[in-house]
Amino acid sequence: MNRAMRRAAPLALASATALLLAGCATGSEPEATKTPDAAACMDVPSGDLSDGVKVEGEFGGTPTATFTTPLEADELERTIAIEGDGDETAAGDPMNIVVTAFSGTSGETLFSQPTTITVGDEQVFESFLAGIDCVPVGSRSVVVAPASTLYGDTGNETIGVAAGETVVIVVDVVEVQEPLKPAEWTENVPEVKFGAEGEAPTVTLPDTEPSTELQMKVLEEGDGDVVQASDSVTVQYQGISWTTGEIFDQSYTRGSASTFTTDGVIQGFGAALVGQKVGTKLIVTIPPEYAYGTDAAAHELGGQTLVFLVEIEGTEAAK
Repeated sequence: MNRAMRRAAPLALASATALLLAGCATGSEPEATKTPDAAACMDVPSGDLSDGVKVEGEFGGTPTATFTTPLEADELERTIAIEGDGDETAAGDPMNIVVTAFSGTSGETLFSQPTTITVGDEQVFESFLAGIDCVPVGSRSVVVAPASTLYGDTGNETIGVAAGETVVIVVDVVEVQEPLKPAEWTENVPEVKFGAEGEAPTVTLPDTEPSTELQMKVLEEGDGDVVQASDSVTVQYQGISWTTGEIFDQSYTRGSASTFTTDGVIQGFGAALVGQKVGTKLIVTIPPEYAYGTDAAAHELGGQTLVFLVEIEGTEAAK
């Protein structure tokens, strides 16, 4: 995934935010359309195409969308399918959302995942910003995005978007994000054994039900710089599904650490890093709502509690 994060991060850690950042398409990078002044509301009218998309499903869950295919758009359109009763979003608000994208050609779901983006963030494609811009919290928006406002003539083969393809985007604007902090993990903590240099560690999960809370235990505290929100962090990690007991991804076997921003990965993983020092070793358990969502059909790790063993090797302010 080219530029899937502000720096390259493993797909298994990636939040939906990665797909929303301008330039994350594969191949040559399309030029992102410049968004309006962050202090002003975007001018995104509704139209026949966005009005014609029928969306069903529980708010905050994984919706379905029905529309006539192939759908081809020349201009960005937005329809508010559900108008919330909360405060209107404003520039700089970090919004917890559920974003679902559909192929304009086939109507099939491309991805659906909870994530957090900031209103007016110029690093995000305007087609995704349109879904959260100046709308009441609790709203569901339907955006019809022509290729010129999204992945351009390159497309995004990672999620199956062809060159020049229109995409339908449904955004549930759930809430303004409050800083997420893991609780201390004191019970049913997995046993961890670190191997020799170059060997992967072994994490043994207890035979219990996973916690429903985001919890973290510091195994060894470092003495380096403190990781700040949005920093670019270099780590070694191992990810295990509590549901299956299997390792689904790790950096140890790739022979090199991974680098990414704390806000470019799943929410629970990023929250575990912020405030920790370089050199720290920690283990964190992440319930589905802070990982890949509660819907098992929306992502291969959806509905699963995840455990990550992490060694923080470095941090620097994101560029």
